[in-house]
Amino acid sequence: MKAMVTGATGFIGGNLVRELLADGTEVRALVRPGTDATALSELGVEIAAGDLLDEGSLARALDGCQALFHVAALYRLWGPRPEAFREVNVRGTRNVLEAALASGVEKVVYTSTAAVFGHWKGGPLPSEKTRAVIGDMVDGYHRSKYLAETEALKYCCRGLCLVIVNPTAPVGPWDVKPTPTGKTILDFIKGKMPAYLDTGLNVVHVRDVARGHILALEKGKVGDRYILGGRNITLKELFHKLGAIAQRPAPSLRIPYWAALGAAYLDHWLSVTLLRREPVVPLAGVRMARHHMYYDSSKAVLQLGLPQTPVEEALEDAVVWFRKQFNVEVAA
Repeated sequence: MKAMVTGATGFIGGNLVRELLADGTEVRALVRPGTDATALSELGVEIAAGDLLDEGSLARALDGCQALFHVAALYRLWGPRPEAFREVNVRGTRNVLEAALASGVEKVVYTSTAAVFGHWKGGPLPSEKTRAVIGDMVDGYHRSKYLAETEALKYCCRGLCLVIVNPTAPVGPWDVKPTPTGKTILDFIKGKMPAYLDTGLNVVHVRDVARGHILALEKGKVGDRYILGGRNITLKELFHKLGAIAQRPAPSLRIPYWAALGAAYLDHWLSVTLLRREPVVPLAGVRMARHHMYYDSSKAVLQLGLPQTPVEEALEDAVVWFRKQFNVEVAA
């Protein structure tokens, strides 16, 4: 089988490519012109130059492929052009699924996000049955993913064999950029995390997320959604586990939410308005931290066989990779 992967140079996509190759799957990666794809080429991945907004390149990239993993997205908590999120994440998704429908691809796995199910409000955990509205999305990225998932589901009605996966907060190796969760881990092991917020998240090993994509291709029901998650954990507990792994003290100071939000507004005004640069403290990240982003991933575990690597192992793999990648010394 030959599978085309969009977003193969990213965090989830890069790990997915490695899992597919380990299974003996032939992989073709859609890579934007000018993007460094050396690591993929060294793995033996076929590179197809293209862009989600270039419909012709998508048709060429899908030629001869039996499966499509659409992982690519513009994932940032802030952007200088808010409209770019819809261009890439909504129109780009529509373009690639239109091309998949025309090419006769046998099955598609679309990567959404668990955030489209909203956040935990006490009581039952959000699951695939939870109904959220676009007003629950706190920023341009999440609003665009909510809309993109809605678009993706429409293609099932048009005959496309499509399954949706909704990852929570993956951690682990190959978080090159890094993601917001990865940056939190990197800042911690660098000793740049003096305090914490009273919040929580669902942490999952990125390898489990990658394997979940493959399981969705093999076992997922057309039109169904599967939350690819692991363990629900408070940020305070996360830092204590990281402290034991990285041999650094966990922060003991808890910042009130109002103070963090005020600092984020001030930083946004200084950075964006005066200095014309990306904010150090993204407003969207602080707004999300107001809620515990906990989820129920039991459907993926029971129906797909999603692995559940212990959170300690996931964090240790992330710490080891970040230290090597960014030359972070072990604390004395």
